[in-house]
Amino acid sequence: MTTKRPLSFGVKTAPQFTTYDAMLRVWRETDDTPDFEHAWLFDHFYTLGPDPNGPDLEGWTLLAAYAAQTQRIRVGLMVTGNTYRHPAVLANMGATVDIISNGRLDFGIGAGWNELEHTAYGIPLYTPGERIRRLGEACEVVRRLWTDTIANFEGKYYQLREARCEPKPIQKPYPPFVIGGSGEQLTLRIVAQYADVWNFAGGPVETFIHKSQVLDAHCAAVGRDPASIQRSIQMRMDPADLAASRASLRPYIEAGATHLILNLSYPYPDGIVAQLAREIVRPLRDEYGVEA
Repeated sequence: MTTKRPLSFGVKTAPQFTTYDAMLRVWRETDDTPDFEHAWLFDHFYTLGPDPNGPDLEGWTLLAAYAAQTQRIRVGLMVTGNTYRHPAVLANMGATVDIISNGRLDFGIGAGWNELEHTAYGIPLYTPGERIRRLGEACEVVRRLWTDTIANFEGKYYQLREARCEPKPIQKPYPPFVIGGSGEQLTLRIVAQYADVWNFAGGPVETFIHKSQVLDAHCAAVGRDPASIQRSIQMRMDPADLAASRASLRPYIEAGATHLILNLSYPYPDGIVAQLAREIVRPLRDEYGVEA
């Protein structure tokens, strides 16, 4: 099967059980490898998985540091937990990182979900429905602060009163929104309204296809062209068997995924970015007859 849809590849280094310098090496190598277009961190304060006690660097401050030390790749968090920060504060953070990166921020955001972090830090988690409704209001708050000289907003959860965010992001009208999540009634409707990229929350390709169809229906309801929203997936890479990793991406590409994030775990083998380009990115682009 061939497709003419462009494929966009990125690398993700979750900042847990790793070091600042080790990730920086991967990001610099990614920046120097034209096969890749983007790089990602995550937004958590505790390590994920069975052991919450390990080292875990904070995402937005780390992103600012890496934005300052790269030149070409787009940068972002996959994805920010909206509950962790007021969206007006987040808008200022995002604008600053867009300026640091000279216009390379992809603004990743989701509703938030990690109960342990919220409980430990005394951050309200809210019910799933309220979290998603807050996400929708947050997207509007951020968008207004990035575009309006003086922003006003009267929502159920967030309010702006003659609010300012200066300087504005470099990207116009604003950095692309990358929204993660797969809830069919609320989340995907927000994706249809605001997202430039939708990141699938994970699962079998059949679920990806179904969720993508639901998103298409929401796009029709709000008058949005479904083709204007890239479909994004994350896939963990096995450096010992990159052929299998490559094979795991094929069904999603054939189902319409074009924004492909290759997840790496520490320790990162020497030359891993070049190896990913050689054994994953170039073969898939050749196979599907597309360029970046």
